[in-house]
Amino acid sequence: QVQLVESGGGLVQAGGSLKLSCAASGRTVSDYAMGWFRQAPGKEREFVAAISRSGLTTSYADSVKGRFTISRDNAKNTVYLQMNSLKPEDTAVYRCAARRGAGPTSYVREYNYWGQGTQVTVSS
Repeated sequence: QVQLVESGGGLVQAGGSLKLSCAASGRTVSDYAMGWFRQAPGKEREFVAAISRSGLTTSYADSVKGRFTISRDNAKNTVYLQMNSLKPEDTAVYRCAARRGAGPTSYVREYNYWGQGTQVTVSS
C-alpha cells in the first residue's frame, strides 16, 4: 500500500503563498493519480486539484484556477501544491490523496489512500 504525509502548511497573510508537499512511501507515487482536497471548519471536504498518473493532465476547482498549481516529481516520490494569491476562504485542512487510476478525477469517493492533512490558515 501507499502512505502519504503532507507538509508545508502554516499561517500566511492574504495575498501570500505557500507550497504544500505530499511525500509517499510504500509504493511509488507514479502508480497513482494524485489529488488535493481541503476541508474548512463546518464545511464539507471539497476538491482542490488533481494530476494524472502520467503528470500530463491536471484538473482544478474553479475557485483556485489561476492561483494554485499541482505538480508531481516521481523521482522524489512527491506531489506538490503551489498556492499563490491566497485568500482567507482558502483556510482549511489540506489532504493529499492517491487514486488507483490514471485520471485526475475530482470525486472524494474515487480516491483510495489519504494523508492526515496539513493546516493552512490565511489571515485577512
